[in-house]
Amino acid sequence: MGTPLERRNIPPWVKVPEDLKDPEVFQVQTWLLEAMFGRDGCRIPYIEQVSKAMLDLKALESPDFTEVVVYSSCTYKLRAKRIPQPMAEWHRQQPGTTDAQT
Repeated sequence: MGTPLERRNIPPWVKVPEDLKDPEVFQVQTWLLEAMFGRDGCRIPYIEQVSKAMLDLKALESPDFTEVVVYSSCTYKLRAKRIPQPMAEWHRQQPGTTDAQT
C-alpha cells in the first residue's frame, strides 16, 4: 500500500497530517463499489464531500473485492465505513440483482 501523501488532491476537510495517520481500512465487494461510485469512480468526489472523508480504492488479488482506505477524523471514518452496508442491502433488493452480486 502506498503512502497517503501520494494523492495530490487532498480535500480541504481532511486535516493533514493528523487525519492521514490512522486510516480505516476494509474490503467491499467490487460490484457494490461500482454501483455506488460509478464504473470509473466519477461519484467518488461527491461521496467524499458528503462523508467529509478522503477515499482511496485499492485493487486486491481477488477481483471480487476492493480495499477501501478512509482518511478523516475518527467520527467521519466510522460513518464512511457504514455506508456500503445499507447500499449493499438496497442493491440486493432491486429486481434483476443476481446471486453472484450478493
